Amino acid sequence: MGTTQHLGTTQRRRPELAAFLRSRRARVTPADVGMPPGLRRRTPGLRREEVAQLSGVGVTWYTWLEQGRPINASAQVLDAVARTLRLDPPEREHLYRLAEVAYTATPEAVAQSVGPEVQGIIDALAPRPAVVYNSRFDILAANEVYRTLFAVPLLQPSGRPPNALWGLFTAPDDNCPLLFRETELPVMVATLRAAYGPHAGEPAWDGFIRKLSAASPLFARLWETGDVAEPGRRVKCFRHPAVGELRLTSVSLSIHGMPECRIVVYTPDDEETARRTALLREMKDPAL
Repeated sequence: MGTTQHLGTTQRRRPELAAFLRSRRARVTPADVGMPPGLRRRTPGLRREEVAQLSGVGVTWYTWLEQGRPINASAQVLDAVARTLRLDPPEREHLYRLAEVAYTATPEAVAQSVGPEVQGIIDALAPRPAVVYNSRFDILAANEVYRTLFAVPLLQPSGRPPNALWGLFTAPDDNCPLLFRETELPVMVATLRAAYGPHAGEPAWDGFIRKLSAASPLFARLWETGDVAEPGRRVKCFRHPAVGELRLTSVSLSIHGMPECRIVVYTPDDEETARRTALLREMKDPAL
């Protein structure tokens, strides 16, 4: 039954793949890819043989692919076709899915800012603490309750953006707002390690890890474990000097168009914590 369903899905996807490739080919002109216009063309865009030549594949193979025939395609070949057809990331992912090839996103530069509409959303979440992290735990935006809760210096040296890991690992033990650090910090470092994979070798990432390792022997030890984890729901405990302990559930929400960023919302886990977060809202003690 499973094999029959798979074959049926493949047969339905092939015509869609053919139509998609034809439509993308039609919009790319010879001038777009540095080719002379040549003789008068009966149809807009590149010819099949031109796509094949520019992609480094055989004309017959590409023709069969565009005709929706049942042929196998590798990720390397699809990447070459995607570059020739000037596909953007969503189109490239669509091509992979139609060709039934495992998709791997091309690593992009990690975002360093968000728009005012995102800031408005996290401001509206008060009295719940809310923050926008990129995958390196840089703080791109935060509401006042979060700023007050994290009453430790979060700014990195050399003008780098505020960073939650930097603040938590470099704060003195008696000044760190996060309780049960021996449990929580390893999870955060493992989350960073998982995000690091696509960015290994990038100066911004390697420089951050090197500097934080030098500033915090604990971070260096945790980093060397090689553990990885994904962001997820967790119950975290914090201590604020003015309101006492708070028990908060953290939930990560994705942001459309910003794949390596997430909104993290901290929701009170009990009535007393809800009362104390309301008190935080009235305070003005931003750490950022």
